[in-house]
Order: sequence, then C-alpha cells, then structure tokens
Amino acid sequence: MLKINLNDPDIMSSQDAARIWGKAPDYVRQVLRSNPHRFPVGSVRLIGRQLVVTREGMVAVTGHDKLN
Repeated sequence: MLKINLNDPDIMSSQDAARIWGKAPDYVRQVLRSNPHRFPVGSVRLIGRQLVVTREGMVAVTGHDKLN
C-alpha cells in the first residue's frame, strides 16, 4: 500500500501553491479545467471540495520551481 505523508511540503492546497508561485488564487483550478493534460498523472487531485497539487504538478504547469 502506498503511504502519503500529508506533512510533506511538496503537497499543498491549490491556493497555497498559487500564492507560492505568484499566481491568482484560482490558477490551478483554471488550468485543470482548461488543460488537464498539463499536469503529470497523480500530481493534482480533488479531495472533497479541496484541490490538492504537488510541487511536480506546479513545476510542470508553470515551468519553474518556487520551492528551491
């Protein structure tokens, strides 16, 4: 069974990710709606009403890494 550490800083809410990368608060949701193929498989997920994204997903979509 795959274990996921939700305390991992590489996993964040879409709003936190947008803030870190300097984007609008609904950036991840907009990109996911219009171009879902831009996110690598498993890098974004809707949990209830909360959209969660990984660092890998944000790097793929924005083209740069803000967490280094």
